[in-house]
Amino acid sequence: MRLHRFLAQCGVASRRRAELLIEQGKVVVNGKTASTGTKINPENDVITVEGKVVRPEERGIILLNKPAGVISSRSDPHGRVTVMSFLSKKYKSYYPVGRLDYDSEGLVIMTNDGDLAEKLLHPRYGLKRTYEVIVEGFLTEGKMAQIERGVEIDSKKVKAYLTFERHQEDQTILRISIFEGRNRIIRRLFEKVGYPVARLKRISHGPFRLPGIRTGQIKKLSQREYETLRQRALQMASGERNGQNGKKGPG
Repeated sequence: MRLHRFLAQCGVASRRRAELLIEQGKVVVNGKTASTGTKINPENDVITVEGKVVRPEERGIILLNKPAGVISSRSDPHGRVTVMSFLSKKYKSYYPVGRLDYDSEGLVIMTNDGDLAEKLLHPRYGLKRTYEVIVEGFLTEGKMAQIERGVEIDSKKVKAYLTFERHQEDQTILRISIFEGRNRIIRRLFEKVGYPVARLKRISHGPFRLPGIRTGQIKKLSQREYETLRQRALQMASGERNGQNGKKGPG
């Protein structure tokens, strides 16, 4: 087995991050500093990362309904609250899959399954993320169509799928589905068409759903739930994008 895959399976990091740790000389196999492409025998070899022995452990998933004002990372240099503060020490090997920006709320998947994290995050697998969003102003059908055709951000066209919900006062409530997770991509998308986001909440990512978890609460999936949803995520990652244009015009 390749070393970076083993580290991902042990929950040390995603495969890409594990490769970086190896390149930085932080991984040792049987007393010798490992190199990129190293193969190991998990049953016989002794692997350490930054001096700590790495052993396989039971993999799993925790779902968090993140409140606004929380950082989606393992630590923060400015001392702000992170998603890790919602977990006990028992789950210290878990880490957030991707990021949900500081001002946004909703679903954050936390896992020690590096292979699954890779599938959920990498753009080439195209796993859909869906959000509830409130924007300032009455979003027109023309602007919705513009977003669905694609809006250029950082020299790359970004497409999304919209479902109109309703108007309230001088705001529009809708759902948006997108297949990538670049930093603040949805906020930037709506700003580009002139409708700033007032509230953003992620409700699903691939096969994982938020309903039933209150804000600030976590749900540890049972082993059966984890294995079922993991298999579903891998199936989704190996197939074509399954997002559909579910827009319903206002009015």
